[in-house]
This record gives sequence, C-alpha cells and structure tokens, in this order.
Amino acid sequence: MKRRSSPPVRAARQSSPAPPTPAATAALAATSPQDAAREAALAPEVAAVPEAPAVVETAPVLAVPAAGEALAATEASATVEPEELHEMEHFRMGEMDLHLFHEGRHTRLHEKLGAHPARRGAKEGVFFAAWAPNAERVSVIGEFNDWHPGQHVMERRGGMGIWEVFVPGARVGQHYKLQIASHMGGSTIDKADPFAFRQAPAPDTASVVADIAYRWGDGAHMKGRSKSGLRNAPMSIYEVHLGSWMRVPDEGNRMLSYREIAPKLADYVAKLGFTHVELLPLTEHPFYGSWGYQTTGYFAATSRYGEPADLKFLIDTLHQRGIGVILDWVPGHFPHDAHGLASFDGTHLYEHASPLQGYHPEWNTYIFNYGRHEVRSFLLSSALFWVEEFHADGLRVDGVASMLYLDYGRKHGEWVPNEHGGRENLDAVALLRQVNESIYKQVPGVETIAEESTAWPLVSRPVYLGGLGFGFKWDLGWMHDTLKYLALDPIFRKFHHRSLTFRGMYAFTENFVMALSHDEVVYGKGSLINKMNGDHWQKFANLRLLYTYMWTQPGKKLLFMGGEFAQWKEWNHDTSLDWHLLHEAAHQKIQLLVGELNRAYREEPALHALDVDPKGFQWIDANDADHSVLVYERRGTREEDWIVVALNFTPVPLHNYRIGVPGAGAWEELINTDAETFGGSGHGNLGAVQAAPVPWQGRDFSLSLTLPPLGAILLKPRREAPPAGP
Repeated sequence: MKRRSSPPVRAARQSSPAPPTPAATAALAATSPQDAAREAALAPEVAAVPEAPAVVETAPVLAVPAAGEALAATEASATVEPEELHEMEHFRMGEMDLHLFHEGRHTRLHEKLGAHPARRGAKEGVFFAAWAPNAERVSVIGEFNDWHPGQHVMERRGGMGIWEVFVPGARVGQHYKLQIASHMGGSTIDKADPFAFRQAPAPDTASVVADIAYRWGDGAHMKGRSKSGLRNAPMSIYEVHLGSWMRVPDEGNRMLSYREIAPKLADYVAKLGFTHVELLPLTEHPFYGSWGYQTTGYFAATSRYGEPADLKFLIDTLHQRGIGVILDWVPGHFPHDAHGLASFDGTHLYEHASPLQGYHPEWNTYIFNYGRHEVRSFLLSSALFWVEEFHADGLRVDGVASMLYLDYGRKHGEWVPNEHGGRENLDAVALLRQVNESIYKQVPGVETIAEESTAWPLVSRPVYLGGLGFGFKWDLGWMHDTLKYLALDPIFRKFHHRSLTFRGMYAFTENFVMALSHDEVVYGKGSLINKMNGDHWQKFANLRLLYTYMWTQPGKKLLFMGGEFAQWKEWNHDTSLDWHLLHEAAHQKIQLLVGELNRAYREEPALHALDVDPKGFQWIDANDADHSVLVYERRGTREEDWIVVALNFTPVPLHNYRIGVPGAGAWEELINTDAETFGGSGHGNLGAVQAAPVPWQGRDFSLSLTLPPLGAILLKPRREAPPAGP
C-alpha cells in the first residue's frame, strides 16, 4: 500500500446530521415511472446501478433520489441537539483512570483525554487533556486564542504525564492544536490531538472541537445482533472505498459525502443481497492515496466525507436496511507526518525507540511500541470506541502478520529477537488478545476479523485455548491458489488440480473469510475479470465459476466493489467505478448472478449454517483431475439441509456425468451458471434430475448430469409438499 504524507492548511466546519426519518425512508424508496421502465429494460431482476447526485457517468437502473432530494427529506431533523454540558470534573482522570491507563487496561481513554465541551461553574468552554510525559510545557493553541501559545498553557497533573486546561469560551467547531515544548533538547512542535473526535479536512492538520452526539434509529438492528456471533449465520461482505465507489464528474469529479452515499449504498447492497458492508479505513489519514491505511486520527472519522455524525448517519442507514457494517482498523503502524503521533512529545512516545523495532521498512512508517502500557490503553480504547460509539458490527484488523513477526519485511541482522530468542512479537500478541477479549466481552455480537497472511496458528481461536481471539481470519491462501489456477489455459488445469483441493486440508483450522479484496485489483494486478483465462465469453464464464466456487465453499464471503459487475479496469481510488458497463448485458448478468448467489447463501442453511464446522462439508469427488471437475456436498444442521455442488473447469460440456448423491428423489437445479440468464450457453439439466438407485462414489444413489462448460450447478433435493388438510 502507498504510504505518504501531506502538508497543512485549514478548512471550514460543516453541519451535523441526524438519522433518517420515516419520511426520508419513504422518499428514498420512491420510484418514478421513467426509472421503473429503465430498470426493466436494463436489468433483469436484481441488476442494479445506484443513481448518483446530479450527473453521473451512467444511466441508473435503480431508482434512488438525487442527493438534494435525500437531504431535503431529512431537513426537519438535520441537526442533533448537543448533550447537556458536564462539569469539567466529569472529564478529569480519576485515580482509577490513571491506574488503568498506566497498566494498559483503560478501554475508554477518549472519555478523559482530548477536547470535551464542558462548563466550570457558570462558564462554558472546552476541557482539554493530553498525555505528554516528556514535555516541558504544553499549550493549547487555536481559533479561540488566535493561535497564541502563551494564553492557554496546560497544567501538569502530578508525575503521570497528564496535562489539562479549561478554556472558557472555546466552542464546538473551532480548530486547535497542542503546542509541545519537549525537555529533550528544548524543541517545540505543534501537534494534532491524538484523541480528537474530528480533524480538519486534509491537507489541513488541525484538530477540531467536536460534539459527536447522535440520535440513533437502529435499535432493532442492535437488539437483533446475535450475541452468539456470525459463525453459523450468513456473512457476505461488500468491501467499499467510499471515495471511489461513486463520484460526480460534472462537479469536478467530487466524492460523495457520508450522507449522500448512505441511501444509495444501502439500496444497492440490499438489492444485491449482501449481509455486510466493509469500509476501508475511515479513521483520519492525511494522504488520500493510502486509502486510510496511514492513520493519524485513531478517534476521528475522516473529514473528507463529512462530520462524525454524518458517518453515524451512514451506518444508521445501513443498519435500518438490515446491513451490518465492518470498519477497517489499523493498529499495525502509523505515518511519520510531523503533526501526528511520531515523536509526539519530543521522544519516541507511541513508537518503539529502536528503528529495528519501531520502523516499518516496507511502508516507511512507524510501529507502535506495544510493550508500553499507555500505548496499549490508547489502541484498546480506539478499538472499543468504533464499535461502541459508531455501532460498528465488526472490526477488520489490517496487517496482523506485520504485527506478529519481529522480522516482518526485514533482512537478517535488521531485527531484535524476543526474550526467548524467537521472532514472535510477544507484546503485539498480548495486545491483539486483549483487544479481542475486550470486544467480545464488552460488546457481544461484534466480530473481529484478522487480515493475517501466514500460517500463525489459532488466529481465530479463543485466548483461553492459546489463540489470538479473533472471530475470523481472511483465507488468502485460497485466493492466491484459485486465481492462479483460473489464469491457466484449461488444457493445463488437470496438472494443477491440487490448487483447488488443497484448501480441504486446512479449511476448518480457522474460521475463514474467503476474500477477493481490494489488494487483488491494484498495482498492475488487473481486475478480477482480466485475471481470467480465455476469450471474452470464457473470461465471464470463468468469473461466474470463481464466484460460485467461493459462495459454495465453507467460509464467509468478501467481494471488493466493482467485482460484482466485472469491471474491466483495475481499481483507481481517484475515479468512480465504471457504472456505465451495466449498459452491457454481460456485466448486468454477472451482477445478477452475484445477487442470486447471495440469495441462495442466505436462504439455504446448507450453505452457511456449518460454515466453520467440518460437518458442513464433504467431498463427493475431489480427484477427477482429468476432467477438471469438483463435486462436493454442503450440509446444514437439519437432516434435510443438503446442497450438492458440481463444477466443470473446462470449456467442454460433460454429458452423462454421474455423481453420487446422499438421497433419492428429484434433485432441482438451484443455480446453473451456464443459464442464458447469467450469460451462459444454456447447457443444463432441464431444471431437475431424478436420482437413480445406482451406487456411486460411496453413496446409494446417483445422478446422470450434463455439466456445463466452465460452469457450476447447485442441486437441491425436491421436498414434496405435505398433503392438504380436509
């Protein structure tokens, strides 16, 4: 990933929105006759293009109001009354706070440090508190004192490194910084507040006094969130980068705001049947090209798209449509921007002092000192902040492998072994376990997901069993093996059959998310459709095969935006997705297939109920390399929950291909990717096949099938309807 920094300027404040009202929801659902006609003409059943505000480079298929209409519909509740001001003492750290902070166990530092509107007696203002143990002097400078460093000097509180000051007359929306004079060499530097809830829009580097109160409307979603987690539930994730999902070309190619994107994204994702949206990091980051993975504001939602309450509006809108929200979180490193965490009080406060442990050579960033208790409290509080304050349903933790290994990205002699002489970062392990334990204990129903690319054991197993405590782990091995296989000419695939079957050796060693993420469609890797072998038709057929293979394998699913309609170009964070491609039938039909796969995945317990349990999967035939065919069975918790999947990875249709099945009777084609509806050639089995009492592949019954070229079929036993009563 790119890692750079940006210079400073200042920007203005925006107003704070409220959740969508019933009137707004009704307005968002409205469809004009013209839009309805266009939808019928362009998109069979689920094909969908969200409409952009004003003008967008596509003829929309779904009926979604323009941004102005969406804003007007919620104008009556466009602001949230600020919470009643607390006395300044409410925000001061007590003895227990100090004890937990310095022990590395404080989970809500953001309630004590940072900038908090408050009152002292009859005076209203803002209470500021900072942690800078090696500072000689700390001042708050900002719009409330014309950036004068001597006017509001903070008072040091004992020997704990906490600095405090109450600034009468300071108010929400004003910009500020902390000016820190270090006792190490006497240097003075202006820093952004690490605990600020809002930062000025980049390239400004100032913090902003914020009131993040919000009136949520997602009570039903939060109440219904399963406390037992998602291991036995469908989880199909649509991964999104907000700045490039959709833009407005006629307005300087500008990005949509949180509020503008909310109804469009919610409607689009709901139409396609995804259960969750995963948002690339929205913590404040100075360099847009880092996609959010160079965080400077661990408690601040990026101002590029609006204020913190606007992000809450987006999450609220998704929740009210039954869509969960997963946020990317980056505790593995941070950039060296002068206003950020690096050398915060003139010393290596947040980062490890030794460059052999505190510098990331691949990304040119700093690594947190995970062994410092106060840093652990900082990161622990940040994680809890996003799931509690912003109602996130999960955190996807970036770069876990880089945290776990002391020699990650380093050559021999460039790293320091741990106390046992090994390369494992024991302090990072302790932090990750602590974060996971705290989230699962304090916020039941929330999941954590590790982007971990190595063979580190027990990543998604409980801490009490020796694991890291994550709920899930990305299956990057499956992704690499499968994409490499599908790039091969089919004539050579039989020699690489093990690339498909190897996953069976480890599929249940972790709770996996099968991810086709943003990392696979950037930096010259090409789009998913362009990774597929063959001519135009074969590329689409191979892509249909890839998606069906992923959606029917055990494990949760993740697809990066644009993949659902087979965008030809690889992802570019500076432009919108190529929505105009949905004028073409091939792209409409691949989008339709994704919607159908999501529908089957959600509705069929056999495809999700035992996603992380070996009982939910069994090979019927994993060894037909000569024909490049896989056949397997998915099961649910009930006796009748069966799905049989057969995949043909060659462009040759296979007739009279016999497979064993676990039961008698008729077996219906639930999905056939070669159906003309999905852009296929129409090979199939006329909708259903009768099982014959011919033992095959260890089963008492079997089916004689036509396996379509570069195609997959899902078969489900037909259940006879019970006889009608008298």
